Amino acid sequence: MLRLFDMLGRSAAMRALEDALRESGVHPLLVPDPVKLTVIKLNKKHAGVRTQDVACAEAAQLLAYCILGHEQFAASNSAADAERIDDRVEAALDDGDTLDAKLILLTLHAGQIAQDIADRIDLDET
Repeated sequence: MLRLFDMLGRSAAMRALEDALRESGVHPLLVPDPVKLTVIKLNKKHAGVRTQDVACAEAAQLLAYCILGHEQFAASNSAADAERIDDRVEAALDDGDTLDAKLILLTLHAGQIAQDIADRIDLDET
């Protein structure tokens, strides 16, 4: 099936995110395009002084961690990277309304999150 982006070409932001995902251990085809588009939109909204490449790399590492889980992410990257991202997850779960928290919830709602990460999320049942 021909995808829309294949006909029109990928944007620079999409290519940067896909490259960053690949470097983080997740093949870009495993992440649905709507998820990637949402990540790009969130990155633009919360950009601050970061460049697009830095924002994509930081988002991709968090997404990869959430998709792969702690152990597989550490095997694909390094134990130090896994611990650094784990600290970001903990901070996001404590703060609740940060870019990282939104990215974690995005992977959860998209059904892309690893079980060990999903078990750590406490959603209020209202």
